[in-house]
Amino acid sequence: MRFRVFIWCILALALSGQVASAGSILIKAEEAALPPAPAAANLALATRGITRRPNVILVSPKASVSSPFDLDFNFRAHGGSTIKPDSFHLVYLKKPTVDLTARVKPFVTAKGVKMEGAEAPPGRHAIKVTIADSAGRKASAIFVLNVLK
Repeated sequence: MRFRVFIWCILALALSGQVASAGSILIKAEEAALPPAPAAANLALATRGITRRPNVILVSPKASVSSPFDLDFNFRAHGGSTIKPDSFHLVYLKKPTVDLTARVKPFVTAKGVKMEGAEAPPGRHAIKVTIADSAGRKASAIFVLNVLK
């Protein structure tokens, strides 16, 4: 009898949506309270090459947002290569840096990232996205998310 009650409780919890919302935290309040990364860490490196690196394009949010918000990146490969989703890496630029990859990985495909209902505390949050293509070319982009109260 206890086993049946336990199963019904688990089923009710799953149907209520409580389990699905647990993975939507992008940045925790204690991470946002860390000191900012040194300015040198925020500089994008200018490199040149014969072939083009992949592009990382921020689709959403374009402007200041309230939490929760949709986090949406597009990836674009060039020269017949394809994006390698396993190479995706997302870092919160704080001191020390905070690896956010595991929180976002379930939403990553070769086309990009589509994370609905991402949560972050109010403030300006600098994040660095890194991706690679099938030819081994890496690209990084730094974005600042401005989350309002």
